[in-house]
Amino acid sequence: MPSGFPALLPSLLLAALALVLPLRGDSVTSSDRAGVPFDLQGFVNRELAKGNRTVTIPPGRYRVTPKNHQHLVLRDLADVTIVALDVEMVCTETTRALTLQNCRNVTLRGLTIDYDPLPFTQGRITALSADKRVHEIELFEGYPGSAKVVNFKYEIFRSDTRTLRTHDYGIEKLEKVDDRHLRLTKSGGRTSDLEQIGDLIVIGHEDAPGGQIPHAVEIGKCFNVRLEDVTLYASNCFGFIETECDATTYLRCRIDRCPPERDLRARASDRLRSLNADAYHSKHAVKGPQLLGCVARFMGDDAVNICGDYHLVAEGSGDTYRVLAKGTLFKEGDLLELFTHEGLRLADTKVVKIVADGEINESERETLLKQEMDQGLRTKWKPKAYRVTLEHAVPLTPFSVVASTRAVGNGFLVKDCQFGWNRSRGILIKASEGEVSGNTVEGSRMAGILVAPEYWWLEAGSSNHLVIKDNTLRDVGGTAISVEARAGNGKTAPSGAHNGITISGNTVSGSPLPQIRVESTAGLVVEGNHLTPFVAAPAASGRPSIETPNCEKPVVR
Repeated sequence: MPSGFPALLPSLLLAALALVLPLRGDSVTSSDRAGVPFDLQGFVNRELAKGNRTVTIPPGRYRVTPKNHQHLVLRDLADVTIVALDVEMVCTETTRALTLQNCRNVTLRGLTIDYDPLPFTQGRITALSADKRVHEIELFEGYPGSAKVVNFKYEIFRSDTRTLRTHDYGIEKLEKVDDRHLRLTKSGGRTSDLEQIGDLIVIGHEDAPGGQIPHAVEIGKCFNVRLEDVTLYASNCFGFIETECDATTYLRCRIDRCPPERDLRARASDRLRSLNADAYHSKHAVKGPQLLGCVARFMGDDAVNICGDYHLVAEGSGDTYRVLAKGTLFKEGDLLELFTHEGLRLADTKVVKIVADGEINESERETLLKQEMDQGLRTKWKPKAYRVTLEHAVPLTPFSVVASTRAVGNGFLVKDCQFGWNRSRGILIKASEGEVSGNTVEGSRMAGILVAPEYWWLEAGSSNHLVIKDNTLRDVGGTAISVEARAGNGKTAPSGAHNGITISGNTVSGSPLPQIRVESTAGLVVEGNHLTPFVAAPAASGRPSIETPNCEKPVVR
């Protein structure tokens, strides 16, 4: 029996009752279902202070109050295991659930995370204007009211299948008519748009009186962290995000809609969404994440994104260039990927010297405004500048991009996972020396598996030596397996942006033609895939199942 257990008995008994009593019976109130108050942070801290290397949290459903915008923080730990089997942490504000920072060889096993209040609310479209620009919405009982609704991740679902009806819409105007009614005016609008009266909606909701920070679980600057059987039912943004980590493992972690039988409150309509944005997002990893047997469904953005940062080359020549840094700049000694504004990938080159050189100037800002990239980056980004000396002279044109090959998630593995029913991509890869195998992607509205750097977001990089094999892709809205490379000027990059890509043994059905499309790649092998043709529109009927534009001597069989 863990030390400190007797003091928890009253809370644990109440939590046990909340778990075993029928969740929708008249004898159980909403507050019973939502769990009991518990100083989870204090309990973990006390156990660690005793020198325990394994901390076991007693089973139960606990309401936890955040401190400094975080409900639980694990910082500067080494060689520690946190066992949270049959433990549900109910976050009482729509801010960060869990932060792991500067940890080494730490395992977290079995925790379930949910929110009350939720970081979104749900309702039904009761009326539409003639051009479908104005949506009249009634919010369902059991979900947050209109007072703290925010213009974030507005999605529309069919009422019969409870799957997405349309792509995303921008909202020009958000009116809170009363506590249970909203009026939304969307950007654009046509009578041919797909939404209908009676469709269901989800939209973001914020309730964090002390202020909020994004994401459910953030792992920062950690080595060999393992999350095993961790379940997320909600998040204000991403589910799991890791930054500057090395060799994180996600084993059988799950992101999904909360089943109605274990929901915290009785609701007039079951949940439509899990997370507001990405499920598993990795940035700047040394060794990329290992996702094994994980699940991510019904989130508001990508299932997986493994990437680094591109930094913009403002000016220079030869071996010295002025660079505008996105986030943390690379280090002296790093090997850089060099990608010209015209899309030519140059040979990787080492950094030998970095000197601070002020901030973005007015001339650079004017050029930045003309780039084909996210509006926020073009208009609000205030990067610091550095004078960077390379080991060799290279021909970089203005507004080319560079990225550290040390910090893009190379060596990743995504294996035996299930992803889908989300608004965007299934598996998005921008790293090298990795494998995507044995996964199922179903119902994603964009590409099922996409390998692509994105100049639009300044997300790096191009990929070398990838294996995409034995995956099953069903009913995705875009190309099932796509390898792309768009230059800063918006054009397709020449062959050599990607190198050494193998796509084999995959099964594809219900996606538009082409079902496999690879561009800008040298050393491409596409073989042994099982493709069931599907034509999304008459104009696509003449396209082949496999396309390989701008690829150097591809092997397709």
